[in-house]
Amino acid sequence: MFGNAFGWPHLIVLLVVVLVLFGAPKLPGLARSIGQSMRIFRSEVKTMKDESAADADTSADETDAPEEPTSTAKKAPAKGSTTKPKP
Repeated sequence: MFGNAFGWPHLIVLLVVVLVLFGAPKLPGLARSIGQSMRIFRSEVKTMKDESAADADTSADETDAPEEPTSTAKKAPAKGSTTKPKP
């Protein structure tokens, strides 16, 4: 089941220890909370994978796009600007 690390005797001892620590009435609530935590964890991991894939697609699109030519001409100052253009 778990390879060479754990066998059936180890699993039974582990279950007995959990039963003694938490008690029989609390085990269903414990299992429910563990299940909810696993569901939340899986959804967060999936969200992170989707976002990283979207980011990779976006960065690939940006590198494929041609660069816009840069203008070397001087721009006129905006209306109401107090700076004077240099000759």
